[in-house]
Amino acid sequence: MAKWTSARIPDQKGRTAVVTGANSGLGFQTARELARHGAHVVMTARDRNRGTAAVERLLAEQPRASVELRLLDLSDLDSVTAFAQKILDDGLPVDVLVNNAGVMWPPHRLTPQGYELQFATNHLGHFALTGLLLGRLEKSAAQGRDARVVTVSSVEHRGGTVFFDDLHGERGYAPRAYYSQSKLANALFGLELDRRLRAAGSTVTSVLAHPGYASTNLQSSGPTGFLRFFFSKIANPLMAQPVEKGAWNQLYAATAPGVQGGQFIGPDGFGEYRGHPAVVQPDKAAQDLDVARRLWSVSEQLTQVHYPSH
Repeated sequence: MAKWTSARIPDQKGRTAVVTGANSGLGFQTARELARHGAHVVMTARDRNRGTAAVERLLAEQPRASVELRLLDLSDLDSVTAFAQKILDDGLPVDVLVNNAGVMWPPHRLTPQGYELQFATNHLGHFALTGLLLGRLEKSAAQGRDARVVTVSSVEHRGGTVFFDDLHGERGYAPRAYYSQSKLANALFGLELDRRLRAAGSTVTSVLAHPGYASTNLQSSGPTGFLRFFFSKIANPLMAQPVEKGAWNQLYAATAPGVQGGQFIGPDGFGEYRGHPAVVQPDKAAQDLDVARRLWSVSEQLTQVHYPSH
């Protein structure tokens, strides 16, 4: 893996990738590189105008790229269900699912289903989407097509807690604590999915990735007031690595030969904030089997998406 970059992505011709939140930041960069290497990429976005602009920007750079835009709002489970059903109805194969979309540190908001925005968007939406598309991924795996689910977490999962007694912040809400909850949930989900796939004898690979500290609009679109100023004018310019490098980690997880289920890919530099992709260790809390199983059960109840039991 020494000094891996996106230039080492293997040929992706004949493969189909779904990338959530692909209209900007890490998602756009991931879609751009997968398309550059031959994949057909389903780029998802909440907003049609922004999504269309992203597709046009990518095609301006790569006129021969095979990409399409489909609308998906991860915070709304009705949107997730409709998106997945359209993929199935259209007979579209899914070889790679990159669970990338996210929100960070917004004021307290509830989704149409009444769930806290960060937990709903970052975790529940992706939990539901993966479950709804798992059959399509299994079909790809059965055809020997190296099917992968890449769930994007964050260094902020470290020190996170799943607030089972107040998942939606209705009794007390702190933006960063609930962001950490959602990113810990991503890590718990990715590792538990790996365990369940292995137990079922599946060859679908579930792998985690995080970008370190990458300069994206995530830090400016969620936080408000001074925090937005701090990230956009001080922290990002001084400390963040370019988004292109941040995306290397999820691109490695999605494409590199030899990736193993249950691995966590993140930057190899100090504090995992910058650097080239490496296998890193999830926080101890992310490896708690009891918490993972409890979260899985709660997630099935909240989303009404039930994974096959084996």
